[in-house]
Amino acid sequence: MGIVGNLSPQQRQSFDSQGFLVIESFASPAEIEAMRKRMDGMLQAFDPTTTASIFSTKNQVKLTSEYFYESAENISFFFEEKAFDDNGNLKQPKELSINKVGHALHEIDPVFKEFSCSEKVSSLLFSLGYKKPVIIQSMYIFKQPGIGGEVTPHQDNSFLYTEPKTCTGLWLALEDATVVNGCLWAIPESQKNGLVRRFIRGDDGVYFDRPSLSYDQKDFVPIEVKAGSLVVIHGDLIHQSFENQSSNSRHAYSLHAVDTDGCKWAEDNWIRRKVEPEPLYSSGQT
Repeated sequence: MGIVGNLSPQQRQSFDSQGFLVIESFASPAEIEAMRKRMDGMLQAFDPTTTASIFSTKNQVKLTSEYFYESAENISFFFEEKAFDDNGNLKQPKELSINKVGHALHEIDPVFKEFSCSEKVSSLLFSLGYKKPVIIQSMYIFKQPGIGGEVTPHQDNSFLYTEPKTCTGLWLALEDATVVNGCLWAIPESQKNGLVRRFIRGDDGVYFDRPSLSYDQKDFVPIEVKAGSLVVIHGDLIHQSFENQSSNSRHAYSLHAVDTDGCKWAEDNWIRRKVEPEPLYSSGQT
């Protein structure tokens, strides 16, 4: 049996055409359990009084702080917008109030690093044409029951820009993702229209360099997947997710990769750091 991450010609053709690809059973039940158990431990140890940073795809320009910037090289905790009452107190336990944990799980934590730098992840990136891939950020996303926030239509290349563009998203379902609990939605083939706008970090904070386009919701298709499935996302694909209005969470582990071979990391990206390849597993690739 071949390496899980090695794409067949048919899979590569589908990805190039549609802008996304679902690979079922990419992660084993043991890998899923290990990452979920590790995150449970992190949440138990987390003191919510140390930060009240909120993550929002709608209002991050206003909410950005040094905590957000520093998260590029740390394991940082971000709350849901609806987690607090009018007095600034959590309305429910911290475990049910966190939006995501990121953005350097893949570098700092051994459990998440083992998966992120695994043979199958690197083989997948090489199958996509990467020469010297680097995982540039990682996130554990909770999509909490009842308050799991909407993620508005966006493109990953907006946030992690290289010249030429090389960002690819790897979205691993740690629980079943359905239209009820907030699965991904995408506009097939939308990557062919190119990058719409960029998310830039300037002297006064972060901002988009142009307004968002309006999208017809009828153009989006749901990407419902079982736990263990990996959704590979082209950097220019328009995708989103809706609020989780169900009683079930929708945990996911998300990675974003860029190439470092013949590619320039944009200095005005929100992540301002020297981009160096993490030693990924390579079975003979150079």
